[in-house]
Amino acid sequence: MSKKQTYRVCFCCRRRFKLAISEAPAEIKTLFERYSENGFMNAVHLQRFLIEVQKQEKATEAEAQAIIDSLKQLNIFHRGGLYLDGFFKYLFSDANLPLSPSLGVHHDMSLPLSHYFIYTGHNSYLTGNQLSSDCSDEPIIHALKRGVRVIELDIWPNATKDNVDVLHGRTLTTPVELIKCLRSIKQHAFDVSEYPVVITLEDHLTPNLQAKVAQMVTQTFGDTLFYPGSEVLKEFPPPESLKKRIIISTKPPKEFLQAKEPKEKEDDLQKEKALGDEEAWGKEVPSQKCGAMADYQDSEDEDDEEDDLDDEADKSNQNAAPEYRALIAIHAGKPKGGLDECLQVDPDKVRRLSLSEQQLEKAAETHGKDIVRFTQRNILRVYPKGTRITSSNYNPMIGWMHGAQMVAFNMQGHGRSLWLMQGMFKANGGCGYVKKPDFLLKTGPNNEVFDPKAVLPVKTTLKVTVYMGEGWYNDFNHTHFDQFSPPDFYARVGIAGVPADNVMRKTKTIEDSWLPSWNEEFEFPLTVPELAVFRIEVHEYDMSEKDDFAGQTCLPVSELRDGIRSVPLCSRKGDGYNTVKLLMRFEFC
Repeated sequence: MSKKQTYRVCFCCRRRFKLAISEAPAEIKTLFERYSENGFMNAVHLQRFLIEVQKQEKATEAEAQAIIDSLKQLNIFHRGGLYLDGFFKYLFSDANLPLSPSLGVHHDMSLPLSHYFIYTGHNSYLTGNQLSSDCSDEPIIHALKRGVRVIELDIWPNATKDNVDVLHGRTLTTPVELIKCLRSIKQHAFDVSEYPVVITLEDHLTPNLQAKVAQMVTQTFGDTLFYPGSEVLKEFPPPESLKKRIIISTKPPKEFLQAKEPKEKEDDLQKEKALGDEEAWGKEVPSQKCGAMADYQDSEDEDDEEDDLDDEADKSNQNAAPEYRALIAIHAGKPKGGLDECLQVDPDKVRRLSLSEQQLEKAAETHGKDIVRFTQRNILRVYPKGTRITSSNYNPMIGWMHGAQMVAFNMQGHGRSLWLMQGMFKANGGCGYVKKPDFLLKTGPNNEVFDPKAVLPVKTTLKVTVYMGEGWYNDFNHTHFDQFSPPDFYARVGIAGVPADNVMRKTKTIEDSWLPSWNEEFEFPLTVPELAVFRIEVHEYDMSEKDDFAGQTCLPVSELRDGIRSVPLCSRKGDGYNTVKLLMRFEFC
């Protein structure tokens, strides 16, 4: 790297800026002095640092020596230990991440499926917006490779009524053959996780085509397909017993629904584009402190993805293909009646209930504890409201704090909401299943359950120090942020969680530097740390236009490691940059 960087201001004028060299912050230098001797840190010194500062109580001298040996490819390496530069390089390396890569799957996986949050997709076959994008197996493959465990397919008769397509019904989306989607799921279901994949089917088929689907599913998945063994399950089986199994979930077969003309209008699409969660910044996740999600467009006119299981539907079921019915392991549907009936807990069987984000918000106002009680045994799926035409998403926290297992997201709808979803499911080794906190699973002696509206005391405080960042000079074009000077970076850090814990803070802006050094400390009191996700964003300040996005990541607070850590940042889509990262310190007190 040259020592000067030149920017052209006009045809005959240039500005030159000195390129800074990445240097350890003052606190890192102080710690190095404290844990070294005569400017040199050997394995014993490093072990003490790991135990006392990084809170790695079980760190051994051998592990410390292995860290020293791992730096031998650097010119600053010394066999006996580390000088300051080597110590700083280690702290800022991928060997010192905020989540332990060796932790793997560590939650108890022997409990019923209803005891876990499950990484869930919505309309998993869409490549773009909900109105006119292509349907394909590619987004399904992409989702599975990210660890998504619930794939949704809307199945309809094809144009000649002799086969089955996947498409978003009553819209202009182009179809993809069901068999192609099934084969891709079989090929990639367990690429990153061996825990079960659930396929939720939104069924619009005649009985003869349902029989055809049953044949496709059984032939494609073979022995990996999980059969319930009885008409209904009394309790859901655990993920541990369902490794490398495919599970089918849908409502019992109903009368075929003829497709109607596309109902969404182009002006609706344009309106929602301005309100979505997929802009460069992403729409800020709305705070539940203000009640309903007022930052998003509201509409009462939306599709209900599960019709009432009334007597008329029961009559139509008599004509359903029995081989298709036999595939359904997780039964879905809404009992006839209001919320009280929908949330009724049956001691003899379990089921899946679906509510839109708006329906959940309204239900939470009056039936919050009933929802928690329902989700202790049954599965609740939450899906985006119908007006999210551009495939934007919503705040997942309202679902999680009520115990909803399947908070369904448009995985192509990049923005802050999806970043939170990606952050939550980095927990438990990224296997796509995260055990719900105990307080959502427990019932008291008088049948009392967790009250999502309760005002709770602070359980712990997360103290965060944002030291510095690096890597943008390598990963971005040198005029990407500013044509005339180096970038002006600032960071935003905060918490997404229950309403009392939601907060975002901002550092000062460091002008004209590819290596911003903020050295700022923030404290975040947490009432429910078990559900909290730590948010990090970096932006480049722009005086005349919207500030530029420069990286983000979200991390589950429950798995954050104490100490000074190297935090890699990701793109808007959640893909990791090659070298962009922050040096931060996390302390729980």
